[in-house]
Amino acid sequence: MATHRAHYHDAIEAFLERSSEHVCGALANRSDFDVERPQLRAWAAQIGLLQPVLRPYSNRGHVFFEFVLPRVGRRIDVVVVIDHVVFVIEFKVGESEFQRHAIDQVWDYALDLKNFHGPSHHVPIAPVLVATGAAAAELVYGRPAPDGVLVPISVSASQLGLAFEMVLARTTGARIDGAAWGLGRYSPTPNIIEAARALYRRHSVSEISRSDAGATNLTRTSKYVSGVIAHARREGKKVVCLLTGVPGAGKTLVGLDIAAQHMEPGTELYSVFLSGNGPLVAILKEVLTRDRVEQERQLGRTMSKAAARREVESFIQNVHHFRDDCLTDPKAPPEHVAVFDEAQRAWDRPQTIAFMTRKKGRPDFDASEPEFLLSCMDRHDDWAVVLCLVGGGQEINTGEAGISEWLKALRTQFPEWSVHISPRLQDQEYASGAALAELDGHPSVTFDDALHLSVSMRSFRSERVSDWVKFVLDLEVARARETLEQLLPRFPIVVTRDLAAAKAWVRAQARGTERFGLVVSSQAQRLKAHAIDVRVEVDPVHWFLGPKDDVRSSYYLEDAASEFQVQGLELDWACVVWDADFRKVGPNWEHWSFRGSRWQRVNKPDRRSYLKNAYRVLLTRARQGMALVVPHGDVDDPTRDASFYDETYAYLRRVGVPPLEQAA
Repeated sequence: MATHRAHYHDAIEAFLERSSEHVCGALANRSDFDVERPQLRAWAAQIGLLQPVLRPYSNRGHVFFEFVLPRVGRRIDVVVVIDHVVFVIEFKVGESEFQRHAIDQVWDYALDLKNFHGPSHHVPIAPVLVATGAAAAELVYGRPAPDGVLVPISVSASQLGLAFEMVLARTTGARIDGAAWGLGRYSPTPNIIEAARALYRRHSVSEISRSDAGATNLTRTSKYVSGVIAHARREGKKVVCLLTGVPGAGKTLVGLDIAAQHMEPGTELYSVFLSGNGPLVAILKEVLTRDRVEQERQLGRTMSKAAARREVESFIQNVHHFRDDCLTDPKAPPEHVAVFDEAQRAWDRPQTIAFMTRKKGRPDFDASEPEFLLSCMDRHDDWAVVLCLVGGGQEINTGEAGISEWLKALRTQFPEWSVHISPRLQDQEYASGAALAELDGHPSVTFDDALHLSVSMRSFRSERVSDWVKFVLDLEVARARETLEQLLPRFPIVVTRDLAAAKAWVRAQARGTERFGLVVSSQAQRLKAHAIDVRVEVDPVHWFLGPKDDVRSSYYLEDAASEFQVQGLELDWACVVWDADFRKVGPNWEHWSFRGSRWQRVNKPDRRSYLKNAYRVLLTRARQGMALVVPHGDVDDPTRDASFYDETYAYLRRVGVPPLEQAA
């Protein structure tokens, strides 16, 4: 049975008859923490302000205090449903100014409801910021966005009633059943940072994801892997699971879920999440460390950031640190379950041997990275499970072997391990068909559809973004056009030759704290003329986590992140700038690398594949929309000849991408 998400809710008529003590008592009883006197005073102030201004609407709505938003782990101070409008109210008791971060906060709440709360999808939502100590000023009513979310209205305590009147008079719609609205389904699609935070707090995948077919697939996959782990432990088996998925489908989410279920060191099911993606690991560690400190603060306890970080590092580790620990310590690692994120990016034998010889002083080392990592888990005398999260077409660097190296190691070195495989590993983008054929003689191979995530969860506005990108990169014009027609109503994509116009467009699209940023290929050497220098090292922690006033953050649209910084992570809005390293010429893509003072053609198949995959990564980072920028080139600069860019722009127009100027 559905339950209300609010700590207190009532019809307005009944709320008007309640005493402040009654409402505060109900709120305190539902609180997760000990309620301090300042919080009680704040609630009492909100109640005292609301009851007089809601009298004209006595039989016209419903009121909710502390309405929980599970995706972001926060609560809205008050939601009031009157007639056809949902008012989202953030109170800043005692504040005399309307701070930018407070305006963004209430805007975020309204957007969260609009995007993920079923009954809010098609109704006007008015975010209202109340600074109780502010002087009365002119009320500003901003035109609602196409989705019905108004620009936040900032009011003093004396103007709250006027805000209700103004919004109700200027909007239309069917009357909302307030009680039913509060019981509506909340189906979030968290980004990877929000998901990691929730899972680390011991929420399950089913609690923080949508309830549609895509999320059902996600829950089914997590349950399947948990079942494999339970069976391996019970029967004393060693097992590898190979899980595939389209970009943004939630592979990392499943991996974090499995690792988060068993975080206590010393327990038999102790698990660890391992990734070779340095930026992802650094960002998740920082987010979870900050969150852990804040959790303790809310409970009235103090935890140092260093202590929190040590705790987090037992949950998420860089795979290379795990590898190095196993090099120096011959014993079995403490973890019985190891989750390898982006397993397709593990190094092949030549790359691993070269690294071990050059960096670790181990000239005798003779194994690929997958072979060595499996050997580490094979040290356990009883059981072990390795979960490989595999992305198709995601190899972007020299020596990244794809999944075939894992399969080869299982066939040649670990035939006694059981293997559970996604049938989709046979698809072209995983480049492992031949290696899979070699597993035909393996004594224990199970194929199961539960190990493939087919629906992109990254873009809650459209699940077919990754399909469209695949068609564009594979030069399937008709299928790209057809898919884009389905995308554009909810997921805007525009193309322009003007970088400044693209930056202005993404800024204009973003609301609240929706994150936007500039992304380019790591080989985009000739964007220097546009003040984009790929040689400048970007700190991904500041870029992805910095606030709007931090010049190092993505919000400034100054530092461009490459495929290496953004793989596995997400933006709400992306500005993708296309250089001549990957250019359309005639019926094909051409692959180029800038060396010294000129472009040189890339001929090696693996390097051509890396370059194509780099653009696949860049084009699948956005959750809500993106602007593509193809510069004009310069007749006076032979390294930026117009012919290097014009055909790419023409191709993007041919597959149906509207020009930004037309969209504006």
